[in-house]
Amino acid sequence: MTIDLKSMGYVRVSSTDPEQWRTFASKVLGLAEGRGPTEGQLYFRIDQVSARLVIVPADVDRLECVGWEVADHRALQEAREHLVKAGVEVEDGTPEELADRRVQELLRFRDPWDNVFELFHGITYEARPLVTPYAARFVTGDQGMGHVVLPVGDDEQALEFYRDTLGFRLRDSMSMPGEFVGKEPGSKAWLRFLGINPRHHSLAFLPMPNDSKCVHIMFEVEDLDDVGRALERVRKHQAPLSATLGRHMNDEMVSFYVRSPGGFDVEFGTEGLQVDDQKWVARESTAVSYWGHDFSVGQS
Repeated sequence: MTIDLKSMGYVRVSSTDPEQWRTFASKVLGLAEGRGPTEGQLYFRIDQVSARLVIVPADVDRLECVGWEVADHRALQEAREHLVKAGVEVEDGTPEELADRRVQELLRFRDPWDNVFELFHGITYEARPLVTPYAARFVTGDQGMGHVVLPVGDDEQALEFYRDTLGFRLRDSMSMPGEFVGKEPGSKAWLRFLGINPRHHSLAFLPMPNDSKCVHIMFEVEDLDDVGRALERVRKHQAPLSATLGRHMNDEMVSFYVRSPGGFDVEFGTEGLQVDDQKWVARESTAVSYWGHDFSVGQS
């Protein structure tokens, strides 16, 4: 038995300067600012769901947690039983947390590297049609809000935890020299890409811990022109570009990367690959991208 995760539901980010996030999320990424129950927090929408990205005032800048949706009460209880049996410490969301996230039930746990996961069901959605600031339409639905890449301390242990304990399915892998992460010369360190729905990957991990508790999060839009317009807004607002436009090998996403106020990157792309699990075969890609994605621009 594994947990039946449906999709990545929301991201919560701690911020020392929420106003920076307001400009970045709305003016650069083109997310729609919404309303929420907690004063001082910022709530951003990309679809019918009441909030997909929440910025929380704090004394640190980092990813606070990622929310993962399950179908209903029974699925959440089965997830709880599975986690407890696997030796994972689980806590319930408080009434205040349920109200803030606008979900019916919530449980929280941490992976072995202190990355925070929240499982939930019954999130609210809005009656009013969403029009984003620049009229971009985001790809969500059964694919969820996008994907996240998390930093971990050990790639083998991470694959075991995310695949065997949490139920993510391996979609692709990419290797890097082991000495980059403190392994023996000549060994390999693995980046793994894992999915739970038609999106090629909803979660990936990189064996290089960082203070932001995140490598990047990804938003996908329907049209290539919306990616180009977003790239123009990056230049207009002088947001730090982390990687140029390119097409990834594994999920075929055409995207660029920009540094967020949280210290991690946001990938903004289109044309992401969708997967049929009955036919998919996990493989190892030999490069990050077919073309583009020059990350050296973020080093200057």
